[in-house]
Amino acid sequence: MKYLVVLCDGMADYPIEELGGKTPLEAADSVNMDKLGKTAQVGLIKTVADGLKPGSDVANLSVLGYDPMKCYTGRSPLEAGSIGIDMKDTDVSFRCNLVTVTDEPEYSDKTIVDYCADDISTEEAAQLVEYLGENLNNDEFRFYSGVSYRHCLIWNNGTLEVGTLTPPHDITGKPVKEYVPAHPNAEKLYELMKKSYDLLKDHPVNKAREAKGLRPANSIWLWGEGVRANLEDFSKKYGLKGSMISAVDLLKGIGKFSNMNVVNVEGATGYIDTNFEGKAEAAVNEFKNGQDFVYIHVEAPDECGHRHEIENKAKSIGLIDKLILGPVVEYLRSTGEDFKVLITPDHATPLSLKTHTNDSVPFMIYSSAKDEKGVETFNERTAKETGLFIETGHTLMNRFINE
Repeated sequence: MKYLVVLCDGMADYPIEELGGKTPLEAADSVNMDKLGKTAQVGLIKTVADGLKPGSDVANLSVLGYDPMKCYTGRSPLEAGSIGIDMKDTDVSFRCNLVTVTDEPEYSDKTIVDYCADDISTEEAAQLVEYLGENLNNDEFRFYSGVSYRHCLIWNNGTLEVGTLTPPHDITGKPVKEYVPAHPNAEKLYELMKKSYDLLKDHPVNKAREAKGLRPANSIWLWGEGVRANLEDFSKKYGLKGSMISAVDLLKGIGKFSNMNVVNVEGATGYIDTNFEGKAEAAVNEFKNGQDFVYIHVEAPDECGHRHEIENKAKSIGLIDKLILGPVVEYLRSTGEDFKVLITPDHATPLSLKTHTNDSVPFMIYSSAKDEKGVETFNERTAKETGLFIETGHTLMNRFINE
């Protein structure tokens, strides 16, 4: 038996007027999902337990069968591991976004205009993060570059008691003063954020971006604190050789810490311009090379949700369906072996809210060896109508593999 997971990050949504009262999943051209759904087990699942923040970290751990209540140590440690940082037990890591803020003299008067600085390229970002390191690295703090706008700060002998650090994608368009970390232990972090603006606002990379009509990455924003992560080996947990395919450091980190084979796909960006075909090809190759389980994570629907890109969110789901799900399922059928497919978002990212929620999300488990009573079309509404509801998210993977 082969096992394929297609994780459509942030795919779940609410009906919206601009799509004729449909959700993006309902409006998407998702013929392959609908075809599988006709004979699949379909329902709703709560991937984020009450009391936990609905981030992709918690939600993907849950989908993969890890109980976040027991194993979650923060978002940034997973990303830190992905980019090769060997954290000490006394280290605290932070996600370090490169963002665009307005130009008021007082930092607290500024507004976050863009949580990703117009999709800054990894190459441009590396220059900025290196420059920050040259000026701000010391025995206590050190910057590390990651992918696009997503980077990492390590606090040597730091503390998790820093109060509330809000993700920048939750406060785009809002004044910084309302979200300045108030805890005394976070004062040093806030000083780094303020200093970053003074260093980055006139950097040649940003001047060149502005000349092209692009937003400058003129500040950092720190959040997602955590300590060194440890996850149970996936192959020991389930008896399967697993692979992780994703564009983002978070999922690569989860793959690394669970000892899965982490596959890098050239041109995988985390956006709607990602290399969908490359991800499908990589998945097929993993199966051909003897892997039993392949987890394909696609970030595009989530990013479209954060940006309120209505048409693009529906389009991204259609591209996943056509360019990833269709070809990989076709390959699995061609082998003559039995296989299973799990399709689900990790969480909802409603266009109307532009951020994550802990709403229950639709899931589908298709087995080539079973004929289930499924649904005509796969979406939030039909999943609810089946009456199947899984309240504990981390039990889904056992259901997928062993039932």
